[in-house]
Amino acid sequence: MSIETQPRSVSQTEQYEKCAHRFYLQRVEKVTPRPAAWSHHGTAFHSAAEAFELSGRAMGADEVVTLFSERYSALVNKSLDKEPNTDLWLSATGTGGEDIERRYVLGQQQTGRYVEWAAANPTETYRTPDGTPAVEQYFMVELGGVRVRGFIDQLVQDADGTVRPRDWKTGSMKSKFQLETYGVAVRKLYGVEVNKADWYLAKTGRLSRPVALDKVTEEAVGERYAAMDAGVKRGDFPASPGFSCRFCDVSHACSFKQ
Repeated sequence: MSIETQPRSVSQTEQYEKCAHRFYLQRVEKVTPRPAAWSHHGTAFHSAAEAFELSGRAMGADEVVTLFSERYSALVNKSLDKEPNTDLWLSATGTGGEDIERRYVLGQQQTGRYVEWAAANPTETYRTPDGTPAVEQYFMVELGGVRVRGFIDQLVQDADGTVRPRDWKTGSMKSKFQLETYGVAVRKLYGVEVNKADWYLAKTGRLSRPVALDKVTEEAVGERYAAMDAGVKRGDFPASPGFSCRFCDVSHACSFKQ
């Protein structure tokens, strides 16, 4: 499927809006991205949290931490096979090798803390009409005339009957647009009331403040997808060089980087 016709996502849209040339290099030219331990950290944490929630929170902390450790190690080793020189890995702090080791320990701590937090904060996961617990819940909807797809980390059933999208974050970057998309998608798919969403912040071991979604409309969210989709189909990929170039995984192939 070509980039012009494939479904869109939150990550595609935000990447295009921040730097369309990065979108072009990664998704059109297929430039091999530089690896980053932070990516594997996030993926492994999500895998562990997903398994824990799908177990009905019956898994023990040691089991969940072990799952994180194994998943993280497998992802890192796969990337090391492709790029063994850790000096070429992206890292916000220290060398790539130091970041790999640091995040192994940090991820274990954060995963264990999630289990502790869950014990003190009972949560009812929403079940879709077919009875499936909505963890890593896939969706595909049309917004602004554009097909949009993604996965929602968890849908929580609040006491008042409303449904709350929840996103698990190991990093510091949070996207309200992501939660807005989730809210609109859940309303369209399941016909339920969605008034707020939140993030579980692994850095602090607690929930964020709720993000209000009651005034977020399908039309407003769809406009951003429509604008992005139109730009891609026009072949419009302007560069936006700046501070973010430091964290761009395809900057090695970019002639505009700063």
